[in-house]
Amino acid sequence: MDFGKLRKQVQGIVKKRGGMGALKDDAMELKDVATSKESWTEKAQDAAEAVQDPGKPGEEPKKPAGPAS
Repeated sequence: MDFGKLRKQVQGIVKKRGGMGALKDDAMELKDVATSKESWTEKAQDAAEAVQDPGKPGEEPKKPAGPAS
């Protein structure tokens, strides 16, 4: 297994989703969904929505900063 390639893929995904801050916000949002008192079906729907929208709920997705021109 090529861990260097895997690391680069993970870094690309994290950067695409808005960076480490957005990743932490996503984790907190999923934690809140998991600990809610909703049914399993509602939890699954909420989690799917949370994963599709990076960052905090209601926050506009951040565009990754490109190279300075």
